[in-house]
Amino acid sequence: MASTANLRLRRSAAELHALAGVEREIRLQDSHGRRKYLREFNQAYRDYQCVLDAEQLRKTVADAEIVLIGDYHALPASQRQAASLIEQRALAGDRPVVLGVETIFARDQHILDEWWRREIEESELRQRIRFDLDWGYDWAPFYELLVTARENADALYGLDCMPREDLRKIGARDRHAAIKISEIRERHPEAAIFVLFGESHLAPAHLPSLVREQLPSAKIRTVLQNNDALYWRAAGEKADRVEAVRVNDDVICVFNATPLEKYESYRLFLDQWSRCEDAPDFAPTIYNLIDSLVSFLGINRYSPHNSTQPKFLVDMLPEVYGGSSEATLKRLLSRKRIAEQDLVSMLDCLERRGSAYLPAVNAFWVRDFQMVHAAEDVTRFLHQACQGLPARIVRTGSSSSDARDADRFYIRVMEHAVAYFGSRVLYPSRPAPESGALQLSRAACEKAALRTAEASASEFDASAQEWGYRIGAQVYEGYLAGKITPANVRRLFLAHLHEPGLARKLCAAVISKLRSISGSTGRAAHA
Repeated sequence: MASTANLRLRRSAAELHALAGVEREIRLQDSHGRRKYLREFNQAYRDYQCVLDAEQLRKTVADAEIVLIGDYHALPASQRQAASLIEQRALAGDRPVVLGVETIFARDQHILDEWWRREIEESELRQRIRFDLDWGYDWAPFYELLVTARENADALYGLDCMPREDLRKIGARDRHAAIKISEIRERHPEAAIFVLFGESHLAPAHLPSLVREQLPSAKIRTVLQNNDALYWRAAGEKADRVEAVRVNDDVICVFNATPLEKYESYRLFLDQWSRCEDAPDFAPTIYNLIDSLVSFLGINRYSPHNSTQPKFLVDMLPEVYGGSSEATLKRLLSRKRIAEQDLVSMLDCLERRGSAYLPAVNAFWVRDFQMVHAAEDVTRFLHQACQGLPARIVRTGSSSSDARDADRFYIRVMEHAVAYFGSRVLYPSRPAPESGALQLSRAACEKAALRTAEASASEFDASAQEWGYRIGAQVYEGYLAGKITPANVRRLFLAHLHEPGLARKLCAAVISKLRSISGSTGRAAHA
């Protein structure tokens, strides 16, 4: 297996490239990152003691009397993680649970209490606490957190005070919050108190220190979420996905998103706020992901030929749509004469995944940005572009209409394999597919192809996806181990799968290569 440093580099290369582009855009619109207060948080947590599994994480949180949870406001996973921790703690049943949140001003506690007693509805709560005017992030995940608290906790409190916009006053807000937490402790002496506050407030010298001054005997734990430095360091662990790490006796960090997801979510809000519109512009996000994957594979965007490089990739970039209703989408696609089957497939993808890429019109539609699915769709675009996308659109109008029936299964398998590999490069935290009873061999693949020849469309797609994802996952493992290079994978992108018999030969060759890698790795492990 690769060394820790090499593993970290291979796993993070494309992410770091994409992240650099997002951070440049954020700096143009938000200069607060240079502030001393924020720098203190960014410099506070650089290393960790050990990796924690789910049970160790649960015990660490359960052992605390006060749990300070870092919130990245633009990332719904942050609020949902807090809700999960609260629900899990309440299920233990050994002590009551209380939640305090930065999002709601302490001055609005009476409004929160009315909602808690079910005297007012969700819409009135949202309006009266001025959520959209004073906060401006996604309402849905925050409201889910409030509902979780109402169903599982004994009380819910607002902790913040004005002014939020002036970072020169941020220390005063911390002192105010620490006193409010102390008052909650007096009111609920037996409760486990959870506090969700912006992550920069959780530098050791910020809110945690002030709470300890107020409650010196309390057992306090800080739960960071997706800290950048810790995430990149954990990328060197052999496990595909690290759930949490212990920073020190009082601090842990959980991972439920990547830095790229974090900052893309914030960039989308900055864009939305600057344009004073409800719908964010997803095009820069999609183009940044494409650019990062292109750089990872060593593709020349301006190549004049289509052999070892796609021809003028820069001219093939897709259109990106978002923020419109399904009716608008249907009108757009009907004007482009999209087949009903492709239209149904795309709408189904939008419903399940939040985004979809339709090669027949070389366009993305993004309704709800989810990194794992966007990364896979971006890879599908690049795979199509490497095979000469514009010519194929004119000639076929679909991804498989000109392929012989005997080749269809192998084409779909390799398309899924490439898509899965690219998604892991851009989003390493994506869980590996379940292996199940699938045996990766040429003979087994041949049998699967024969079985699906007469299968229904859904059975055909499910089988091809299972095979493709498993092959893509093992190609990614080979890449992490240093046995497969980006140049090797680039050749998979450039292979013209619709040439008769090529997809079958390519699939067999890849399986043979993976079995060879697996055999040599196994021998090395036992040497």
